[in-house]
Amino acid sequence: MKITLLGTGTPSPSLKRQSSGYLIEIGDDVIVMDHGPGAHHRLLEAGKQSTDVTHAFLSHLHYDHCLDYPRLVLQRWDIGADLVPDLKVFAPAPIKRMTEQLFGDGGVFDPDITARVKHQGSIDIFEARGGKAPRKRPAPEVTEIKPGDVIKGDSWTITVGEGSHVQPYLECYGFRLDSDEGSLCYSGDSGAVCPEIVKLATGVDVLIHMTHYRTGTEPTQIYRAVCGNHIDTAHVAKQAGVRTLVMTHFLEQIDQPGVREEILREMMQIYDGNIIWGEDLMEIPIKGPMMVPML
Repeated sequence: MKITLLGTGTPSPSLKRQSSGYLIEIGDDVIVMDHGPGAHHRLLEAGKQSTDVTHAFLSHLHYDHCLDYPRLVLQRWDIGADLVPDLKVFAPAPIKRMTEQLFGDGGVFDPDITARVKHQGSIDIFEARGGKAPRKRPAPEVTEIKPGDVIKGDSWTITVGEGSHVQPYLECYGFRLDSDEGSLCYSGDSGAVCPEIVKLATGVDVLIHMTHYRTGTEPTQIYRAVCGNHIDTAHVAKQAGVRTLVMTHFLEQIDQPGVREEILREMMQIYDGNIIWGEDLMEIPIKGPMMVPML
């Protein structure tokens, strides 16, 4: 199993950090978890094409976690020329309605899709890519999920858990992937110390957890419950007993020399496993050594 961080940033524009996106390669499957703005560009930089992706899991429907979902679907459909299976998509409701409004008859991309399906020039390109007319419209295989759901692949299982974010306006989930090669948990945008995420992540090899800001700088307690901070993230990792913690979704305020080192020292007083300060395109070992990083 290979884990690559595609986007470790926030909704804020950044040339250094794209928005949320994570790539898991396991067996014959290529899975993306979240696909925010810029994540698809990082996918290409990681050496993968849209046509390589087999499954997409979206933790929630904030735009910084799903804005590149239309790009993934359309580019995969266009380049794939009806030669690749439909993309399997798993996300909270209303992902079915959102998908229909994007790609269905009369949807946002209907003029584009209609032109590519009906115009002879587009049909010529489609056939040159190996397709056989008449061309099908994009039709991702969409499943709306809820906590407790279990999705099985050929060599992996993903379990859905509840996160702590902006409910009830948007549901926000975490994902746990188990396989013979190892296990990981992605917390989505869960904030504070969420008991459901602790349970979901218990004993995993790798926990990818939002660490949005420095503890003590939150404007309100509600904000703390919504967005992860470094002390709460350390407590989640400790309580879950994970081998490696990967920090992600950084605000610029903590992504600074000196500040990073102070934050890591404070976290190491709570959690004694491996701590990785995530960067775009970083590859994460699923079975890292059990040691405390030296500062």
